[in-house]
Amino acid sequence: MKSNVGGIDRILRVVLGIVLIALAASGIVGWWGWLGAIPLLTGLARFCPLYPLLGINTCPNNKS
Repeated sequence: MKSNVGGIDRILRVVLGIVLIALAASGIVGWWGWLGAIPLLTGLARFCPLYPLLGINTCPNNKS
Protein backbone atom coordinates (compact mmCIF):
# COMPACT_ATOMS: atom_id res chain seq x y z
CA MET A 1 0.00 0.00 0.00
CA LYS A 2 1.76 3.16 -1.23
CA SER A 3 1.19 6.49 0.48
CA ASN A 4 -1.02 8.77 -1.58
CA VAL A 5 -1.99 11.42 0.97
CA GLY A 6 0.43 14.34 1.29
CA GLY A 7 1.19 16.83 4.06
CA ILE A 8 -1.58 19.44 3.92
CA ASP A 9 -4.13 16.85 2.83
CA ARG A 10 -3.13 14.67 5.77
CA ILE A 11 -3.38 17.51 8.31
CA LEU A 12 -6.81 18.54 7.03
CA ARG A 13 -8.09 14.96 7.17
CA VAL A 14 -6.88 14.41 10.74
CA VAL A 15 -8.25 17.74 11.99
CA LEU A 16 -11.60 17.25 10.24
CA GLY A 17 -11.88 13.72 11.61
CA ILE A 18 -11.14 14.80 15.18
CA VAL A 19 -13.59 17.72 14.98
CA LEU A 20 -16.40 15.55 13.62
CA ILE A 21 -15.83 12.84 16.23
CA ALA A 22 -15.73 15.43 19.03
CA LEU A 23 -18.96 17.02 17.82
CA ALA A 24 -20.65 13.63 17.64
CA ALA A 25 -19.39 12.61 21.10
CA SER A 26 -20.70 15.83 22.63
CA GLY A 27 -24.09 15.43 20.98
CA ILE A 28 -23.87 18.58 18.85
CA VAL A 29 -24.27 16.62 15.61
CA GLY A 30 -26.01 13.34 14.96
CA TRP A 31 -24.66 9.87 14.25
CA TRP A 32 -23.09 11.01 10.99
CA GLY A 33 -20.40 12.83 12.97
CA TRP A 34 -18.88 9.44 13.77
CA LEU A 35 -18.06 9.18 10.06
CA GLY A 36 -15.18 11.48 10.98
CA ALA A 37 -13.33 8.26 11.72
CA ILE A 38 -12.89 7.78 7.96
CA PRO A 39 -10.86 10.93 7.25
CA LEU A 40 -9.02 10.46 10.55
CA LEU A 41 -7.92 6.93 9.68
CA THR A 42 -7.03 7.77 6.08
CA GLY A 43 -4.96 10.71 7.30
CA LEU A 44 -3.13 8.62 9.89
CA ALA A 45 -2.54 5.78 7.42
CA ARG A 46 -1.52 8.21 4.65
CA PHE A 47 -3.61 6.19 2.22
CA CYS A 48 -7.01 6.96 0.72
CA PRO A 49 -8.61 4.05 -1.14
CA LEU A 50 -10.54 6.42 -3.43
CA TYR A 51 -7.47 8.28 -4.68
CA PRO A 52 -6.15 5.45 -6.93
CA LEU A 53 -9.60 5.05 -8.47
CA LEU A 54 -9.71 8.78 -9.22
CA GLY A 55 -6.06 9.02 -10.27
CA ILE A 56 -5.18 11.43 -7.45
CA ASN A 57 -1.93 11.48 -5.48
CA THR A 58 -1.09 14.36 -3.13
CA CYS A 59 2.03 12.72 -1.69
CA PRO A 60 5.10 14.39 -3.20
CA ASN A 61 7.34 11.34 -2.56
CA ASN A 62 5.19 8.92 -4.56
CA LYS A 63 4.21 10.83 -7.69
CA SER A 64 3.42 8.41 -10.48
